[in-house]
Amino acid sequence: MTLIKTTYNRRSFLKTTTLAGGGMLLGFSWLASCNPTPEEALAMPEEWFDINAFLKIGDNGIVTIMSPNPEFGQNVITSMPMIVAEELDVDWKNVVVEQAPFNSEKYTRQFTGGSQGIRRGWEGLRMAGASARQMLREAAAQAWQVPVEETSTEAGVVHHKASGRSLGYGEIASAAAQVPVPEEVQLKEVKDFRIVGTSRKNVRGREIVTGKPLFGVDYRREGMLFAMIAHPPAFGLKLKSVDDTAARAMPGIKDIFTIKTYKEGYEKGYFDTDAFPELVAVAGESTWQVMNAKKALNIEWEPIADSTETLNVFGNKQTVHIPAGRENTTDHIAEMEKMAAGPGEAPRRDGDPETAFQTAAKVIERTYSAPFLAHNCMEPMNFFAHVTEGKAELAGPTQAPEIMEQTLSARLGLPLEKIEIHLTRMGGGFGRRAYGHHMVEAALISQKVNAPVQLFYSREDDMTFGIYRPTYQITYRAALDADNNLIAFHVKGGGIPEHSVFPDRFPAGAVDNYLAEAWKIDSNITIGAFRAPRSNFTAGAEQSFLDEVAEIAGKDPIEFRLELLERAQNNPVGENNDYDPARYAGVLELVREKSGWGQEQPGVHRGLSAYFCHNTYVAQVLDLAIENGKPVVKRVCCAIDCGIVINPDAATNMAEGAIVDGIGNAFYGAMSFKDGVPEKTNFDTYRLIRMNEAPKQIDVHFVQNEIAPTGMGEPPFPPVFGALANALYKATGKRHYHQPFLGEQRMLG
Repeated sequence: MTLIKTTYNRRSFLKTTTLAGGGMLLGFSWLASCNPTPEEALAMPEEWFDINAFLKIGDNGIVTIMSPNPEFGQNVITSMPMIVAEELDVDWKNVVVEQAPFNSEKYTRQFTGGSQGIRRGWEGLRMAGASARQMLREAAAQAWQVPVEETSTEAGVVHHKASGRSLGYGEIASAAAQVPVPEEVQLKEVKDFRIVGTSRKNVRGREIVTGKPLFGVDYRREGMLFAMIAHPPAFGLKLKSVDDTAARAMPGIKDIFTIKTYKEGYEKGYFDTDAFPELVAVAGESTWQVMNAKKALNIEWEPIADSTETLNVFGNKQTVHIPAGRENTTDHIAEMEKMAAGPGEAPRRDGDPETAFQTAAKVIERTYSAPFLAHNCMEPMNFFAHVTEGKAELAGPTQAPEIMEQTLSARLGLPLEKIEIHLTRMGGGFGRRAYGHHMVEAALISQKVNAPVQLFYSREDDMTFGIYRPTYQITYRAALDADNNLIAFHVKGGGIPEHSVFPDRFPAGAVDNYLAEAWKIDSNITIGAFRAPRSNFTAGAEQSFLDEVAEIAGKDPIEFRLELLERAQNNPVGENNDYDPARYAGVLELVREKSGWGQEQPGVHRGLSAYFCHNTYVAQVLDLAIENGKPVVKRVCCAIDCGIVINPDAATNMAEGAIVDGIGNAFYGAMSFKDGVPEKTNFDTYRLIRMNEAPKQIDVHFVQNEIAPTGMGEPPFPPVFGALANALYKATGKRHYHQPFLGEQRMLG
């Protein structure tokens, strides 16, 4: 069995408390690595060891496990407690799961994003359950006066098999709470898992389907007012003046005023992105009244000036240039073409790519692009706030409460302990709810009107506020020798206002001569994390290009990739390759088997894609047919290596959702601009995938191994863009280089 330490550097990961009504309360630093190197431990902040989540064992044997991460459909509220319950050795039917409250003193990285929740919590969550189990055994051994080694546990009961005695966890919990936290504990072998690796239903499933008030938009408080904001109609504009005479006279309107989201001189953090820092706020008795009053406002806007600001990006200072002007899609395209023609920064160079291209038998060059995308969460942006003298209470959907607490403290001038944030379930996030300007806005409005307030964004408010997926362009070149071997590879990519080049990802390490270049263009259109940031574009472009190279080389797409991965495995180029070639090849082998690759069906056209991101490997085969002149996705076969799968049902659901989402964005997703104005403001013009357009069948298969779990929410999303593009080519004979694929045009913004 694996031994794991519960203390390190004289600081305890675990603390116990006896509950007032009997029983045991075990707190644990659920994200702290349990076997850090001395260097890692010394680099950890103090609060890493001091912030705890909680496991409660009642005197009736019922176990309450707190799920610390915000929940927006990825079902960590089920999967995280499953890990604790596994090591605790409790019967899952006796587990009650609760959403942990936000508490920056008890929890670390109470954040949802980057597909890191399970990966970062794996060791700490296991340790919590295993330590509690060991303490229960110690307490039972003391009661029976036997060596603890003679005790065992099963399904919430401690046994002494030699004497036939047993005690339920509830019977011994109070005594166990007095037992010192063990210095080290044994973790289960993976082969002995009884809960992890089995499918468990969503612990909030019944509440969701019966319409219980779980979401931010459901939040209500006596005396609560409703509020909306008005922001500039175009990027590159700011507030000049407002005439609210007509709006103030309308029924139910309590107040209209301007707010500045951030104070002058405030050093923003990474998630403080905000295109429109000065807004007009309208507060009233109902959303409908406020919405109508907002339409009656007479507002003047004026151009912004060029500016720069310094961001504090997790301790690193970054200077950002915000240009003046009202930007256009057509101008963006021309600017990106110009940048692509010039030199870029070169974060990686292997061999002599220039000479290899000059002497190559064949050179293939293709350019790919994708537009800005809006997140379009099903639940629009909203937040509740009640700010009184010396205290702020907030409630709503947020991916980053710990980060936004810092921002709220700075803006309101309140210490952290005077700010309370309640976590509600999120109706979608995809990165958008990591940016909390609307939380600050709600707090400022409440402070001004001296009442509890729910701020609500209309769909148009959110879709035109920014924080989009950036627009990208990338050019790939490949050089083949006379025997159709890949001898050189060149990737050069950029975007507005960031690039999407990953210099150390495949096929880096598999080609002797390799060059990666990057460039970017500044913009006043704000961008932010969008499901699998940057990978969501790069995967589709890269995998489309590799398929085209394989075709020109006369090789099967899977065999072509496997040959490169074999080179990366046995004789790699460079030392910074950030993928495991064997695991990468493993998902290709699995998807080849499960999809029946090579067994073609009449009228069905197949596209392949495989990609590594967020520490996880995914390969997909997409089957497509043309029916009544339109592409129809018949089936997607998906192979995933994410290490140990905690909850197969939940993991499968995430893969299915990512695949449907990716197909919809690849077919339709696009945001364009004219004079800084977003040209799409609601679902009548911003096309999303419809239910009857989803794949008729999605098969998800997992590589079985005992590697610690990695990301699942994002990795299945990027590769489906490439699989779809490759299937479309097989069906139509036309390569697709620019998203969106249906009605393809350069809608870059």
